[in-house]
Parts: sequence; C-alpha cells; structure tokens
Amino acid sequence: MATQKLYAGAKLREMRTRLELTQKGFAAKLGVSLPYLNQMENNNRPVSTTVVLALAQEFGLDVTELSTGDSERLVSDMREAIADPVFADEPPPLADLRLTASNAPALARAFLSLHRAYRQTHERLASLDEALGREDSRIQASPWEEVRDFFHYCDNYIDAMDRAAERFAGSADVRLAATTALENAGITISITDMDGLRGYDPSTRTLRLSNRSSPPTQVFQLLLQVALLSQESLLEATLDFARFQSDEARAIAKIGLANYFAGAALMPYGRFLAAAQEDRHDLERLATRFGASIEQVAHRLSTLQRPGAKGIPFFFVRVDQAGTITKRHSATRLQFARFGGACPLWNVHRAFETPGRFLRQLAETPDGVRYISLARDVSKSGGSFGSPVRRYAISLGCEVRHAQALVYADNLEMSHASAYEPIGISCRICERKTCHQRSVPPLERRLSINNDERGILPYEVS
Repeated sequence: MATQKLYAGAKLREMRTRLELTQKGFAAKLGVSLPYLNQMENNNRPVSTTVVLALAQEFGLDVTELSTGDSERLVSDMREAIADPVFADEPPPLADLRLTASNAPALARAFLSLHRAYRQTHERLASLDEALGREDSRIQASPWEEVRDFFHYCDNYIDAMDRAAERFAGSADVRLAATTALENAGITISITDMDGLRGYDPSTRTLRLSNRSSPPTQVFQLLLQVALLSQESLLEATLDFARFQSDEARAIAKIGLANYFAGAALMPYGRFLAAAQEDRHDLERLATRFGASIEQVAHRLSTLQRPGAKGIPFFFVRVDQAGTITKRHSATRLQFARFGGACPLWNVHRAFETPGRFLRQLAETPDGVRYISLARDVSKSGGSFGSPVRRYAISLGCEVRHAQALVYADNLEMSHASAYEPIGISCRICERKTCHQRSVPPLERRLSINNDERGILPYEVS
C-alpha cells in the first residue's frame, strides 16, 4: 500500500502561532528553508519526515496530532451539509472540500454554522403559526447542537478537566473520595426512593441519590456533584474559552463538563489506559475493575486522546430505537451524520434484537477504510414496575489495524474482503451503487430510470 502524504499546513501555522515564532524562526528550528516552510504551511508540499522528527525532538510534539483532528470531521460534515437539497447545483468535488478543511478550517466552520442556521430557520418556518405566537421566536443556534459540536471539535478530550479529575481520584477508592469530599464540605448525602437520579438542595446542603440507581450510576452522580461544587473556577474558565452564544448552551455545557469530570475521575486516565491495554479493551472486565457501567467504559475509551499518551482512536456512538444518534464521537476517519439516523447496515441497530449480548462486525466504508465494530444494547430500567424503560444501543469501534489490541477481534477472519460488510454514513453522501437499504439517491451521482424494469430500487445509480 502506498504511503499517504501528510498535509498539515493549518496545524503547523497553529503551532507556530502558539509558540509566538515568526516563519523565519520556526523554519530555523525545524532545519528547513523559509520558502519550504511557507509551502508546507500552505499545503503546497507535504510535511517531510525530517520536519516530523524535528517537531518531536525540538517541541516534544506528539506527531499523531498532525494527522488527526478537525480535517476529517470538517470534510464529513461539509459533505453532509452539501447533500442538503437546497444545494441544487453540481456539488463541489471531494478534493475541494479537503482543501478547504486543510487550508481554511475557519471558513469551513463558518459554512457549517450558516447551514445549521438555515436548517433551523427552515424548521421554524414549517411551524410558523406556533412561532408567531411566541415571544422568543428569534433565530439562533440550537444550544444542544452548539454544545455537541464543542465536544466534537475538542476531540472529546478536555485536558485541564481530565487532569483535575485524575488528581482528585488519586489511587484511593473513588466513591469514598467523593463521599469524603462532599461531607467535608458540609453536605449530607441521602440514598432515598426518588424518580430522578440526583437532587441537590443548596439551602439545606443535602444531596439525594436514588436507591433505584445502579452503584456505578450513584458513584457517577456523586462525582458530578463534586465537580459542580469543587471545580467551579475550572468549569467557568473552560466555558469562557468556548464562547457559547446563549446562556442555555453555556448551562448545558457546564453539565457536560461536570459529566466529563465524573467519568474521568471514575476512570482516571493513566490507570484506565494501562488497564485497557492490559485487558485488551474488554469492556466487561474494565467495568468490573473500575465499578463503571458498560456505556461509561465505552465512552471513556473514546476520550483517550491525551497528547503524548494516546490510546487507540475509537469511535463511539449511542442510538435510540428510531436510529437517532444521541451521542457521537469519532477519533477515527469514520464520522457520523449530524442530522438523521445512522447507516441501517451497521450492527448497532441489530443490538436491540439481542439484548445483553455483544455483536461484532467487520465493516468497510466507501473510502475503503476497514473497521471492527462492537455493538450492545444498554437499555436502562426505571427501577420499579410500570416505570418507563429507556432503550439505547451503543457501538464502539476502531480501524482493523488496531484489532490485535482488542479481545473482540479474536477468531475473526480479517484477511478476506468478503468478511467486511459495506456500511456508510448517510445515504445522500454514500457512493455505493447497489445498496439494498438505500433510502434516498446519492447526491453526487446521476440516476437512470427504466420504465420496463424494476430492481430493488426504482432507479439505477450511474
């Protein structure tokens, strides 16, 4: 297989700016000429091996950061946005989108923000009668989507929060540490029968936890409360950095960051990464080891992106029974649809049919990249008869080149092309011509219709 050239102009410029170096000074430290650096920063030349080594030796850069990050996410998100029927003209070629993501990432994000605003405007106009009767009918970004994109483009890793959680956890029993911290702050903890998971009364300084919740959920809620009470300055500083457009988005993000702290304290980075490697990423063993749930472990594995100590780049997704993605993150080249559901050929949808079991799948995306995907239902009981059951399924996966580090790859035949099921991201941007589950035609292909013949689909993709 030919070696892929590495173009990372935007990251080189970002690093040079952060170091407050001129192009001349940066070029001197890297041992290259000024014109050569200029060409690399403008993606006219790939980053050479000499420069990669110099970045590692001179600046201690984790060189994997050059080939990961926003670029693939931006390309995937732009392709999905351009698949919107509002763009009736011939879509730009994929090469142009990649150039935009690499050379002008700020422009790409501005385009995505504009398209998101258009979609929300369109949806509001569809319910005009209701909107006209509301005082808050102004148009602005959805707070939920704004927060989701914040974590998405942070690579789902918040370094300062992660390290603070690791320091808090130390090597002690984390439930005891959380309980002690709260009690030392004058807070009374009560395990009681209640419908919700957690309730805190600041006036009486009483924290109530549901006795219907599982032990991992109770510990997680204890740690979340620790974050809200003891990490206020760090939370606010991170929120200031994010510059959310509304108070609602800021409030949602604060809970999200507190959740992040809780997960990182329950599974401290260094210990968890070492355990994951030792147990070959066996979710059940890790759940037992850290007193966490299967979903908490899978989500944590997808956040192990600390510079200089990265874990396997995983994708993680949670879907409901309608196929709607409720959580998503990918440190791999595989990116998920921002709107609508996931590919129906993906094994995560079949997890609902086999509760309590792990499903394994070898899959290949239209770009030829092969993955191993693990799926499982994580339905959650309400804790009493008649209480609603929340039904979800999760999927965790990575590229097959990492498969030997996963216990779930054992006994899978990965050498034959026939072992890999074809999956995609979204029908509108999927290039497969013969998919039997296609719901809408691909945007970038012409269609031919034959009135005298009918296959699985009422058209053929050229």
